[in-house]
Amino acid sequence: MLIAEAANPQWVSVPLEGWSHSVAIRRITEAHIVTQIRNRDAFVQAGLIEDDDFTAIDSQAVAKPLGNLAYKLNGGKGKGWTTVMAFNALSYYYFERKLWRHFAKDLQAGKYDVVHRITPLSPTVPSLLAKKLAKIGVPFVAGPLNGGLPWPKGFDGARRKENEWLSYVRNAYKMLPGYKSMRRHATALIIGSRATYEQMGSKFHDRSIYIPENAIDPARFNVSIDREPNEPLRLAFVGRLVPYKGADMLLHAAAPLIRQGKVVVDLIGDGPMKQELIALAKKLKISDGVIMDGWVEHTKLQDRLLLSDVFAFPSIREFGGAVVLEAMAIGLVPVVLDYGGPGELVSPQTGYAIAMGQREEIISRVSKALQELTDDPTQLREMGNKARQRVLRHFTWDAKAAMVMEVYKWVLGQRETKPDFGMPLPDVFDDPIISRKSEPLTVAITRV
Repeated sequence: MLIAEAANPQWVSVPLEGWSHSVAIRRITEAHIVTQIRNRDAFVQAGLIEDDDFTAIDSQAVAKPLGNLAYKLNGGKGKGWTTVMAFNALSYYYFERKLWRHFAKDLQAGKYDVVHRITPLSPTVPSLLAKKLAKIGVPFVAGPLNGGLPWPKGFDGARRKENEWLSYVRNAYKMLPGYKSMRRHATALIIGSRATYEQMGSKFHDRSIYIPENAIDPARFNVSIDREPNEPLRLAFVGRLVPYKGADMLLHAAAPLIRQGKVVVDLIGDGPMKQELIALAKKLKISDGVIMDGWVEHTKLQDRLLLSDVFAFPSIREFGGAVVLEAMAIGLVPVVLDYGGPGELVSPQTGYAIAMGQREEIISRVSKALQELTDDPTQLREMGNKARQRVLRHFTWDAKAAMVMEVYKWVLGQRETKPDFGMPLPDVFDDPIISRKSEPLTVAITRV
């Protein structure tokens, strides 16, 4: 059983992750997805059959009012992530309660070999299901769990603008019912980042397996750059134009090179900082070298990124960094901060993971990296090709599903040792489970 409360092929972010991860696992073993009712129509439109392939749990009686309240408290869409997760934790209790009522008899009868909670991703959202499953001898796998990344020092202004007031008491989630129980009774905890692994605590490391949160669909990002670097070099940034994403720091870092005619910056996105960034470009006298056309539809993002050479993304607080993988998948050289998810996706052979620091330190370090690339643009294609190879080797949904299958085999006693894929994943990795499809479980997961 795959629990993906948030899973939707028509949306982005966590719902798209939940969908992509679930269907990738279904491609290599028999599995039944349990999701929330809001995703039902999208599942059907994608060709899945209700009751056979998936079950939609109607928890709207609690989820809808709590969602509306969270929206009002956090100041609008896309803000107050900590607040949203707090309310999601409350509504998830109700979702799990209804799930248990629906499937308790089947679970007790042994119709499922493994129960895997894919979403929620946040480690702050507990599960009361783990203890119930432990009592009846059904392995419970949670993850990838990812989140809880502390705000870096020196960026309280960005924190306040994001309405992250609840993050000041972020450890309060440890008092939620089921927090300790989920960790104690889970058979395996899939951990999506080094930061979350460290937060998990050493007493749970014996059942923690590192598998990065994000992946890409090669069918969506199926073209790679096959040309000489642009003159001037073109840098792409993709994201909301908000303080913590760092677009303003990128403009400061690139400004000298823009004025020298060596660089053009393409800011792909929109948000409350747009006018501020336009004014900053004017102040720095770089307006002619900055493109700000607004949002680009996800289905058209690849074509836009293909125009660039470098993906410059100095965001100070990214849990996963899916957009970094998407850029790497088409051969862009990433320049990111080594804090949170992005720094674990990029290796020294494939890009730049810049050390975290105060604002001025970040600007200086990013500027130095950009200077190196403009001084020797011939290295871009080799690095870009290696970046693409790294993504296609480790960070497709099929590769991720194959890793998860090894976790299933471990919890079912079909392999002796706990899977260890490296943390972060190495560039040279010869484990055959990610270079081919994993064999189906010998103990099949049975559909309802």
